[in-house]
Amino acid sequence: MHGGLISYALLAALATALLYAATTDLRRREIDNWLNAAVAAGAPVYWLASGLGLTGIAFQIGLALVTFLVACGLFAARQMGGGDVKLLTALALWFVPGSFAQVLALMILVGGAASIALAVHNMGRLPGESLRDGIATLAAMLWVLILCAIVFGLATGRPLIDAEAAQALFAWLPTGWLLAAIGLLFLALIVVGLRHIFRRQQGAIAIPYGVAIAGAGLWVIGQSALATPLATVSFQ
Repeated sequence: MHGGLISYALLAALATALLYAATTDLRRREIDNWLNAAVAAGAPVYWLASGLGLTGIAFQIGLALVTFLVACGLFAARQMGGGDVKLLTALALWFVPGSFAQVLALMILVGGAASIALAVHNMGRLPGESLRDGIATLAAMLWVLILCAIVFGLATGRPLIDAEAAQALFAWLPTGWLLAAIGLLFLALIVVGLRHIFRRQQGAIAIPYGVAIAGAGLWVIGQSALATPLATVSFQ
């Protein structure tokens, strides 16, 4: 029981650190090195409090190393900041693979939605392109809604509509070539709109990926890590 209370206290401290990281990333697009170091340093204490064995510890370290290498590749491609790389690597020390995969999925989707929203805001508007700008904005809204729906499904573990509603929707929709044509038109709208958005960018976009990482980590802490102690998960 004592170890369990310590584990919960450490998770609460991690949640606080993630909230602080999200705040600093929003305010100045930076995540302090001391904060990332503190998150990484707290992981071994959490392992001991959770009763994690040597095999599990080695697995967590290996997961963190793989995460660091992949994130460094994204940093080299200018798709992720240095503070984001450090925070994501530190988080890999805390979460078992299944939970960390959920963190990554939520981070990618939330970060993708945020990047599109920021790209619309950063888009240069030229005279005579009101129609293209409108189509681009509509496409961005549709794309963000799709990503948000996927995030909702991943985060809650349930679909947006139940089986009966889905059957009713498919019964109402047209079939055959008309349905395929509607799907292709919808896809073309998104592709053309997003292409216009990124062609009209007024400089680089500073995407607050730290917010996406922190938000994903906080959600998984609340939904998974608190419900399933680290030591109870099999690493075989």
